Amino acid sequence: MKKVILITGASSGMGKETAKTLIQEGHSVYTAARRIDQMQDLKALGGFPVPMDVTNIEDIRSVVDLIIKKEGKIDVLWNNAGYGLYGSVEDVALDEARRQLEVNVIGMAAVTQVVVPYMRKAKAGTIINTSSMGGKMYFPMGAWYHASKHAVEGLSDCLRLELKPFNIKVVVLEPGFIATEFGHVLVDGISKYATKSAYSAMINKIIEGTKKAAEKGGSSSPSVIANTVSKIVSSKKPKTRYRVGKFAKPMVWMRIYLGDRLFDGIVMSQM
Repeated sequence: MKKVILITGASSGMGKETAKTLIQEGHSVYTAARRIDQMQDLKALGGFPVPMDVTNIEDIRSVVDLIIKKEGKIDVLWNNAGYGLYGSVEDVALDEARRQLEVNVIGMAAVTQVVVPYMRKAKAGTIINTSSMGGKMYFPMGAWYHASKHAVEGLSDCLRLELKPFNIKVVVLEPGFIATEFGHVLVDGISKYATKSAYSAMINKIIEGTKKAAEKGGSSSPSVIANTVSKIVSSKKPKTRYRVGKFAKPMVWMRIYLGDRLFDGIVMSQM
């Protein structure tokens, strides 16, 4: 069944790969991102690229108005926009921390607030929120990123209960290591602390590990996310959570069942 889908953060990585799959499946896919020039290939495939900054409410309203005028509804919203800010709590400027939360959490909520009234009116809809295995666990130097993804988890759980009476489903996507530009952005951001910080030794271990994850076999293809989102979109009763990609299931299992001290010891043994 053809659905109208809005994807944020669709100019690269998981969002872009999934958009291709959903377009090929015959859905009307609106791909939103700031870098609209990087979505012209999606337009050629039959998608509808639209410029949107999730921290700009006028952008959000403009895009949603466009879709409603053209399609009359939005069946699926995938809140996928986000990035990873790494660095110690001591080193990271609070303005950078605010930006992380603004994009990863508040931006997600802002798009949701604008879309939900149309889903409520239709008494139907699916909202997919991209969290991370990092929304259930943690690594040093990732405090603000993990804080944002833990917030996505909590927000999504509350939202799921609030929207249940309106037949709107809320699904949390928890990717593991996926081969996208996420790692490059992370390394570029944290590298400025690599020589000047009291935490330089730990930072360099994080950089080394992130680069290794980007090597062949260190992470999963974005296609695993595309296949999962396709399954969610077509499901009448999707699960509340989908944990997919390299290390996602074992790392979260260890975090849940081993307890704080043992998990801390495992993480720090890699530092």
